[in-house]
Amino acid sequence: MGEQAFQYQDYVHHDWVDYNGHMNDAAYAKVFSLAVDRFIDTIGLDAAARQKYSYTIFTLETHLCYLQEAHQDQQLTVTVQLLDVDAKRLHVIFTMKNANNEVLATSEQMLMGMDTDQERPAPFPEDVAGKVEAVWNEHKQIEAPKQAGRTIGIKRKK
Repeated sequence: MGEQAFQYQDYVHHDWVDYNGHMNDAAYAKVFSLAVDRFIDTIGLDAAARQKYSYTIFTLETHLCYLQEAHQDQQLTVTVQLLDVDAKRLHVIFTMKNANNEVLATSEQMLMGMDTDQERPAPFPEDVAGKVEAVWNEHKQIEAPKQAGRTIGIKRKK
């Protein structure tokens, strides 16, 4: 799964457009959430695997950066980059682009693997861990987007 191998595609639905005439902030979050679901499927945790392993992925933290407006019916493509991994966590950044390949938004997230029987964090099942490792081996060489690792705050002049 190369850098561009994972893609989630959608478009700006009518009911996602707000009073400002562009996609509402909650709709950006929805698209990124749908992209997480699709990404989880691609690393081997589709519905059947989640049931088989009694295992799922929870989102622990999200940081959205809104960079450009998206408008009704506009095509959206979301890609993912792994920023870091361990036995049960994925630090990822999703990038949303329009049809002109312009970055509209990013969503940096911490995802945690969960044993659903124990209701506790747990290492990825072996098959999933292997897929995660393969993606990580490709992505760890890619420079992180400038939005990764940002903090929120008001910059003060000194």
